[in-house]
Amino acid sequence: MSYDLSTRLVIGLASSALFDLSESDQVFREQGEAAYRIYQRDHEDIPLITGVAFPFIKRLLSLNELSPEDPPIEVMLLSRNDPETGLRVMKSIEHYELGITRAVFLQGRYPHRFIPALNISLFLSANRQDVDQAILAGHPAGQVLSSGDLDLTDEEELRIAFDFDGVLVTDESETIYQEQGIEAFRDYERTNARVPSEAGLLAAFLRKLAHIQSLEKQREEETQGRYRPRVRVSIVTARNAPAHERVIHTMRSWGVTVNEAYFLGGIAKEHVLGIIKPHIFFDDQASHLSATSDILPSVHVPFGQLNQGFGIIEK
Repeated sequence: MSYDLSTRLVIGLASSALFDLSESDQVFREQGEAAYRIYQRDHEDIPLITGVAFPFIKRLLSLNELSPEDPPIEVMLLSRNDPETGLRVMKSIEHYELGITRAVFLQGRYPHRFIPALNISLFLSANRQDVDQAILAGHPAGQVLSSGDLDLTDEEELRIAFDFDGVLVTDESETIYQEQGIEAFRDYERTNARVPSEAGLLAAFLRKLAHIQSLEKQREEETQGRYRPRVRVSIVTARNAPAHERVIHTMRSWGVTVNEAYFLGGIAKEHVLGIIKPHIFFDDQASHLSATSDILPSVHVPFGQLNQGFGIIEK
């Protein structure tokens, strides 16, 4: 039996995004591959500690109850482990009762080659090299940053927040701002207010989320309000008037309506994000994420001119 993934929201996930691998990675770095292999085998039946993307993935997969016979969401493991050392990850997935059944084990090779073949709308990894290779190839990817604040409650709502420029759209306007200044940026955005921005790396991911939200609205109507929609999407951007209008027209051209939008005009994003508490936040600027990753799961999308020459964000 073959499965058509084109209609599903497909997430590609490295084990480093889903679980805390710091202990086993230390064994690999300090003692080498042979010791790492023995360590993983000896700890095979000990579940890994949950990682930064775990709350997001758990809530996302719970939405498959909208259509159990044809689940709208697929999460696939893309692992640099080989099948033997990756067995502990699969057993940990089973332990936490996550609906992840498909996996690709690559024994150290880059996983980005499989993103288009598997219709993946988002690839998450804690490995900056893997993310960089994916983005260089034009694929949607983000580096999951370490965070000390994970929401592991049983709350069902799933809150997802995005920056706009360099994440949902290209960095065309951001480049004008960086090279010509704020007034040139405002003039450009005012002139192009009704011209949709060019779709960025995570645009397809947002559109697939919008489809999930439409399924939720349908279920809400069918149950006469007994089902309450769980997915809540926010845009949190440094734009403000007059540059806000182009954001709205871009979303409209995609047929997407986000739940919330924050046009902050330079106000530190962590102040707002600390209130809305998204289960995951995507931004292309390291300066924003240094603060947000202290208080919530944050993902760096190292796209565009602002990220040329930058390395891994250290925490």
